[in-house]
Amino acid sequence: MVLISSCSKELEQQPISSNGTESFFSLPSDFTQAVTAIYGDLAGYPERLFNLSETRSDNLYAVSDGGVRDWEGINSFWNSIASNTYVAEAWNSNYNGIFRANLVIEKIQTNGSIIVDPVLRNRLKAEAKFLRAFYYFDLVRWFGKLPIIDHPAAPEEVLTIPRSPVSDVYNLIIADLTYAKDSLPLNYLDSKGGVTTNTGRVTQNAARALLALVYMTRSGPNYSIEGPGLGLNEWDKAAALLDQIITSGQFTFLTTYKEIFAYNNEYNKEVVFDINFMSGQTPIIGNHFPALLVPEDWATFKKAATIGGSDRPVAMDLKNQYSPSDIRRQHTIHAPFILNGKLDTLSFFIKYIDSTAFPATAALRFDFPINFIVMRYTDVLLLKAECILMNNALGTQATVDGYVNQIRARAGLTPISNVTLTQLMAERRLEFAGEGTRWHDLVRSGLVTTVIPAWATAADAKRKQMHDFQKEFIIYPIPQAEMDVKVGLYTQNQGY
Repeated sequence: MVLISSCSKELEQQPISSNGTESFFSLPSDFTQAVTAIYGDLAGYPERLFNLSETRSDNLYAVSDGGVRDWEGINSFWNSIASNTYVAEAWNSNYNGIFRANLVIEKIQTNGSIIVDPVLRNRLKAEAKFLRAFYYFDLVRWFGKLPIIDHPAAPEEVLTIPRSPVSDVYNLIIADLTYAKDSLPLNYLDSKGGVTTNTGRVTQNAARALLALVYMTRSGPNYSIEGPGLGLNEWDKAAALLDQIITSGQFTFLTTYKEIFAYNNEYNKEVVFDINFMSGQTPIIGNHFPALLVPEDWATFKKAATIGGSDRPVAMDLKNQYSPSDIRRQHTIHAPFILNGKLDTLSFFIKYIDSTAFPATAALRFDFPINFIVMRYTDVLLLKAECILMNNALGTQATVDGYVNQIRARAGLTPISNVTLTQLMAERRLEFAGEGTRWHDLVRSGLVTTVIPAWATAADAKRKQMHDFQKEFIIYPIPQAEMDVKVGLYTQNQGY
């Protein structure tokens, strides 16, 4: 169980699984521990974004002649990936988190009077609802229709629950996030603005940001598939939530790009919501994600323990999109280096890498001391710009240009004017490369069916290893293990 990194006292508590759930919820601290356990299933989220979003998109060209790696079918649009381990992980981890959230929500409903403080009781329930919504939103963007399980269901009952329409899944997500934004605190800082033992838990603005993205995602095109887009044109609802974040006074646009991701600058004023990790613990609860990015040769070059394994190079197309004066590239993509007198030209993401913080031994290869930012203030600004471009009544072109140029100025670039949706998505690609947003951005904006086929044709012109992109590949197949556990319960997504 991965626990919140900033809450050291909770690291000493027993995992819930060591007690029966009926006897466990007998003290207020039990509920706090149980909510902390729900956060545990966020641990794999950074890697999931790398495996299913970055690798699926035009940010990585991860095709080999052998075709033996799990990411091969993801990157190359195979229709035979229902048994892929990355696909199965997305389903299993999210539903595990949903089960934990359901358990807490039910126990607060039936036994919550043990928590005498009503503010704490409502906050814990809101945290559980936020996390349940987060897991369902992750699932609906990957798989479309889902079985809705909103209570602690026994395995026998789960086998009777079919997939529900995407609109019904969204209804649950929106209800949970609405409760969360109305019940969570604005922050967990002390009277001097410093971090506390609760810093890292979800906040009111985290719920607003996620709810805004939900409205934007289901406002995207449906592509005539049962995916995350419903074409609902709810940009106004999203914009209102984003405005509340912008005017909340809780966040600041940092002046330098590098400091957003600095190991000594966690919980900075750009962070709206992040996933917390802590290194040096037993069992290991550090961040796995940086180790996924680093090739072994580079780790060896830095005289670090063997930690790498990334054979998914950054796409040449992405590298070429950065202007020579764009300072984000040097903080995002590693340049070629000399190893044993030979130039190694492999490019990889380094945004979450600090070579001075490499684990000391191979046994600690997944123990990086860095949080993963899920949503940051820059994202909020660019999402608001997107809402305006989608609905001109929500703002002016000057506002859109202003947000984009604020970000370009930090990157060392000259301003532009009359920013279009295509240009906005290009700016987002450079700003958030390696952060897992690219695939979702393309799907939400409607650009995926033109950008991806054109990129794949150009990138794979010589090797011809990639399969043709189909709109059905916007979502992933239901894992084969889920299809097999009760034949006929689910119908496989089209195209697989």
